[in-house]
Amino acid sequence: MFPAEQQRELAERLTAFLSQYSRLSDSYIIEFFSKDHWHKLPNSWQPALQDLTYHQVADLLLDAAHRDRRYPSAWPLSLLAFRAAAHALAFPRGHRPERGGAARPEEFLENQSQSALLGHIFRKHVKPKKQHEIRRLGSLVKQICDQTDCNSVVDVGSGQGHLTRFLSFGLGLSVTAIEADRTLVATATKFDRELVAALQKDKQKRNCSSLVTGSQPSPRHLAGWVNPKASWEAFIAQLSAAQCVEESGPTPPGSSRKRLRGAEHAGPPSSHAVQTSTDSPDCQPTSQHRLGEDGSGSSSAACCRSRVCGAPQEVTGPKPGHPDFVLTGLHACGDLSATLLRHFIHCPHVRGITSVACCYMKITTEEDPSPPGLVEEAGARPAARDGAPSGFGYPMSSWVGGLPGHRLSYKAREGACHAAEDYARRLRVGGEALRTHCYRAALEAFIADARPDLRRAGIQTIKGAHLLPFDEYARLGLARVGLPPGLPLDPERVEAMLKQQGRVVVYFSLALLLAPVVETLVLLDRMIYLQEQGVDSQLVPLFDPNFSPRNLVLVALKPRSH
Repeated sequence: MFPAEQQRELAERLTAFLSQYSRLSDSYIIEFFSKDHWHKLPNSWQPALQDLTYHQVADLLLDAAHRDRRYPSAWPLSLLAFRAAAHALAFPRGHRPERGGAARPEEFLENQSQSALLGHIFRKHVKPKKQHEIRRLGSLVKQICDQTDCNSVVDVGSGQGHLTRFLSFGLGLSVTAIEADRTLVATATKFDRELVAALQKDKQKRNCSSLVTGSQPSPRHLAGWVNPKASWEAFIAQLSAAQCVEESGPTPPGSSRKRLRGAEHAGPPSSHAVQTSTDSPDCQPTSQHRLGEDGSGSSSAACCRSRVCGAPQEVTGPKPGHPDFVLTGLHACGDLSATLLRHFIHCPHVRGITSVACCYMKITTEEDPSPPGLVEEAGARPAARDGAPSGFGYPMSSWVGGLPGHRLSYKAREGACHAAEDYARRLRVGGEALRTHCYRAALEAFIADARPDLRRAGIQTIKGAHLLPFDEYARLGLARVGLPPGLPLDPERVEAMLKQQGRVVVYFSLALLLAPVVETLVLLDRMIYLQEQGVDSQLVPLFDPNFSPRNLVLVALKPRSH
């Protein structure tokens, strides 16, 4: 936590810096050749960067902690200043150098798939990354509950219930989980029943006391979409009033994982789309985004033993006497994180919040009210509210909204979802996988020549692309955009482009340097918004960034007088 004046000064520096280098943050690496990105770099940068090895790119550009910098040539001061400013302006991410090559936290040293710090009943169905996240975030939520005298938690975008099970059965909290996809809710309920069965078996063996709390309260599960336009009263009513539906009941249109994936290519939807947590590898924007896996179902409550709870069709208002609670969202996608922060500020029942954001490219802005990749929801753009300059996901604060150059393009927000730590590790390992960007950029040049209207066409992942000869890769890619697989490709031109693979890697790394800076501005805007509403907050690098790139958690407690 740092004073409001320092927050605002940092926002000014961030917007000025990002405005200066918007050409980098707004550029698409697949247009490296078709837009001649290399020669748009400052002239003095090009000779200094063009012959760098992959190790040198990782050490000299991406690794802020690297101390033994040995430059193969004299770097211009403007390049040194760019690198230094990018690292200095970004929020610390708790980076620890992985000189030994270990990319996983110490809890996975004995078994790469099983956290040694998480009970075995909470590891079933849970990937290592999620094990690391639910253990650390769950412990933080429990601390917030203790500090606010709350025993209740609402987990939004809860998915398959991994976080909720740990909060409920592991930490003894009363948890309500809400998730838009009924299929995921049903899966969470099934997993809860499996956990209860495991508890009963362990109890018989009398060896489960160290795994779970004594009371083992069952979580309550709701299937419903959190509308960013709705008031906090409607949100509370959604949590308070629920009707039960059969576990096997159909998923409502627009909320299933399949429909969300299809929407990635369905053209620009409305800004009011389903917003959920994500369990994808931290928002890699070129991948399909899955709904979250951090909710749960009840297996012992009378209502939800074999059912899940769905939000009612009509919401008339909050029930009286609703208990105070702590709000949490693990990797809440797009505008959902901003919506939860607004509910935290205005709802008297919310005492604290832990917010882990992701999918920044799905945030709505005034310039981009309908970012691609969201399920369409009827309605106009959100109206201004809460004293903020808009009801959009960015900017939330009046201060950032008034700064010149505060706008962030879709590409800049998409870039903020990439992981610099992971790419630096790939550079140090080396190998053929690094040629994929160059392959795609070379193919884009031929696509742009043949059909300019197909620029930036979504080819999606070609399995083992880096292992294929370019001609075979091009044949598969051209077919995916509707061009003849046998489109003539000038061999000499192909060879000349593929020889520039090192430059493609360098350019991508330069743009990647800006990713944590963009993320910092988005999160700082939310901190300033809270400050403008009279609430202090902290940004905690809770997860290991080498393992969980979206590792910054926004934490806030509401004063009793608020």
